This record gives sequence, C-alpha cells and structure tokens, in this order.
Amino acid sequence: MTIQTAFTYITGAIGELYDEREAANIAHIIMEYLTGMSKLDRIVHKTKILSPDQKQRLKEAIEALQRHEPVQYITGTSWFYGMELLVNRNVLIPRPETEELVEWMVQDAAHRHRLHLLDIGTGSGCIPLALKKSLPDAQVSAIDVSEGALEVARSNAARQRLEVNFQLMDALNPAQLAGLPEFDMIVSNPPYITQSEQTSMQELVWGFEPSLALFVPDNDALLFYRHISVMAQSRLLPGGALYFEINEALGKEVVALMESLGFAAVTLKQDMFGKDRMVKGNKI
Repeated sequence: MTIQTAFTYITGAIGELYDEREAANIAHIIMEYLTGMSKLDRIVHKTKILSPDQKQRLKEAIEALQRHEPVQYITGTSWFYGMELLVNRNVLIPRPETEELVEWMVQDAAHRHRLHLLDIGTGSGCIPLALKKSLPDAQVSAIDVSEGALEVARSNAARQRLEVNFQLMDALNPAQLAGLPEFDMIVSNPPYITQSEQTSMQELVWGFEPSLALFVPDNDALLFYRHISVMAQSRLLPGGALYFEINEALGKEVVALMESLGFAAVTLKQDMFGKDRMVKGNKI
C-alpha cells in the first residue's frame, strides 16, 4: 500500500461518517501521524510504500474512526493557540472558541505587568499555557479535580517550556479553594452541558471525552458558575475580572447570576459563529 492509496483508503472507509471535506482533513491528519511527513512531502513521495508497522497503525486508526473516536485522541495531539498539545481521554479536546476567550483576556491584559492569573478546571492546560505564552511575565496557576488531566497539563507545560503552577483542587469544595492567593484574573471553561442535551450531541463528543468535564445536572445548570463566582468575589483583587466560557443557551442566566453576586460591567460576548459563548465580570 502506497501513501497515495492509503489516503484514498481512509477517505473511503469513513465516507459515510463525515462529509467529503472533513473526511479528507481527517485523512491528512492520520497520514501525517503515520508517516511523520507533511502534506507536500507526501505528494512528492506518494508512491512510497507503507511499512508493516504503518499499515497496522493505519488499520487501528480506521477502526477507531469508525467507532466515532475523535482523530485527536487517535493521534494523541491537538492544536491550540499555535501550540501542539497532548490530549487523551482524561481531557477535553481544545476548541477554537476557547482561543477567543484567551484572546479576550490577553487584550484586556495589554500594558499590564506581573499579573497573577488562575484557570479553574484546566484539563489539558490549554488556557493557562496560552495565557503564559502571550503574557510571559504573568504568574499563571491552574487547578483541576482530575489527576489524570493534571498529568496531561504538566506534560504539555514541559513540552511547551512554559511555567504554570498546576494543583489538584475541586472547584466545588470551598475549603480547598480557601487557601488560594488573590488573583488579577480568574478564568474557567467549566462543565456546562445539561444531561438532557446529551441526546442532541455527536457521539464522538460524549462517547469519548470525559463526562466529568462536560455535564451538569439538568436541575442545576449553573452549578459551577455559581460556586466559582462566589469564590472569585473573595479571591479576586479589587478591579480584577472573572471570565467564563458558557453554554450558548445560558448567556442571560450567567450574566444575571454574576450581577446578583456583585460583579460590575458584566459583558456577554459572542464567538466566531455568532453564539453567546463568553462572559466577563469585574470585581468592584
């Protein structure tokens, strides 16, 4: 099997699961994963024969794709904010909308120095690593309730040569959070999908990504926003800001919650797709 025929084989094997363009994108990712060659190099060497090991890995990758496993979990990597990050089933796959949240914070932090930032529910570490990359003189901390997630985040920090202080903490446990210092900015992309919404989600999300990082009870969709907002009122410095990524259906509710807890100038912002996705509030 040559590089060219392998590419065609992948697109044909997953053609019923994805449209033509997405199938081709996935095939390119798999082929780079198998060969270590760029798209241009694969065109130049399209008649190169796959090794027995590459053929076996190709077979395993196609079987995983046909089970709806996200390609990022197959390759073990995902791109975020110009960084190739490690991912596995202990962490959510970073998404482009979250890059917009980071960019909002970076813009707000322009011309400010020695900021202390905290990310709550860090997962792969994508948010704090992107912040540290853009704001090198900032002190960046991050917490997560999952030791498996923190292992991934620490590995990513080492690979990117970025210093972030990662700690094992439960965002819903006030006693654990009480020991945190004060911060200029706090950010969180917490679980925000209600369990009833699971039925409308693609299986490649809920079937493989960690449910701990995805779902909240139907009867308490604002669970994490409430706990984190209360904590932020005591852990933010005066003039500090709290940022959230949100469920697109809960924008007004999150704004109302933050205003009721004393945040000022609460702002709801849409993402690149025109959906309510981010909220910011200032501590007076």
